[in-house]
Amino acid sequence: MFSKTCEYGIRAAIFIASESYQNKRSGLKDIANKIDSPEAFTAKIMQTLTKNKLIDSVKGVGGGFEIPKERMASIKLSELVDALEGDRVFRGCGLGLANCSEEHPCPMHDKFKSIRNELTHMLETTTLEELALGIKSGDTFLRY
Repeated sequence: MFSKTCEYGIRAAIFIASESYQNKRSGLKDIANKIDSPEAFTAKIMQTLTKNKLIDSVKGVGGGFEIPKERMASIKLSELVDALEGDRVFRGCGLGLANCSEEHPCPMHDKFKSIRNELTHMLETTTLEELALGIKSGDTFLRY
């Protein structure tokens, strides 16, 4: 459903948020290791998330990536997905066809439309804080 960039970006944001709850900053190597992502690829994702002001980057000794606790409750998954993939997930065709529309539907259009709408709703109503708290409590995981 999501690109690898988006999958890794969501995982990274959740990991950073869970670490930020413990007043810790996360370094690039640690993030890549914890989310099982190549380090160079993770670096590009972090640049995108930082540029879009979803994650903060602190330079120097003791630096790393963090998300202020007060911001976590307002960051929706839809913002992460939009920053990493654009609106393709929210508006795109299930078969990837450029000209699929209500007026000119692909064979999957009507069936995929309801799935896309449910996915959009979930992404727009789920906060980063909600997912980070699951990691923090041990109820959920990012990697075996």
